[in-house]
Amino acid sequence: MKNTVRLIATLLFLAFFLNGCLQDDDNKRESITKGWSPKTFFNQAKEEASFRSTTKAIELYEQLQAAYPGSKYALQSKLEVAYALYKDEDYDEAILRLNDYIKLYPEHFSTPYAYYLRGIISEDKSHSILDGYLTDNAQRDIDSVRDAFNYYMALINTFPKSKYTKEVKTRLVVLRNIFARHELFVAIYYTERKANIAAINRSKIIIEKYPNTPSVPAALHLMAHNYDLIYMKILAKDARRVLKKSYPAYRPHYSLKN
Repeated sequence: MKNTVRLIATLLFLAFFLNGCLQDDDNKRESITKGWSPKTFFNQAKEEASFRSTTKAIELYEQLQAAYPGSKYALQSKLEVAYALYKDEDYDEAILRLNDYIKLYPEHFSTPYAYYLRGIISEDKSHSILDGYLTDNAQRDIDSVRDAFNYYMALINTFPKSKYTKEVKTRLVVLRNIFARHELFVAIYYTERKANIAAINRSKIIIEKYPNTPSVPAALHLMAHNYDLIYMKILAKDARRVLKKSYPAYRPHYSLKN
């Protein structure tokens, strides 16, 4: 009988204790959510982001994740945080968030977008508002362009049938053109400093590694010029022969300082 009474007392104590814990959890959630549903939270954060209130938007997205971690809105909010950071030009942090997302949800239907957005962000890191007018991003450090290329390739290899594949393939062509232009700028730099062999080798990289890019005829022309400077007349003649045969209308569009 005593054992039965003790058991009942223990069960009653546990019931009161668990009820208190649940009430505490409810109170904590209430303090975080302000009584908002996941959808309301998400919409409020989106509205803040639309007004460029990035800090406030991210705060709301992260509160949503804490209050409703299992909801579809919490998952989507992780991508929204990365996008908000990107629009605020916090490129490195945005990419870190996307990397975490890809690791946590490698097969989720929204993960191809995370791959795609990584590439877009890396492309934008290399841009300047003066590109196309006074500058060319191929003249700068192209590490972020290379990152973008690798991110896009990872997307195609991992999700070959995603809705982003067609666009990404077009972007890869543009990036290859940037790589080729970068090599051309380096070859011109070496030529101006009379490092003729180095200039020839850079020109060869364009012809061999980026054969279908617009920089190839300039590479052939520059190669012939450098062969002339080191008195390798036959090789210079061969380069000009290929240039004339393959690009008969080519006219030099680059200039040398010296």
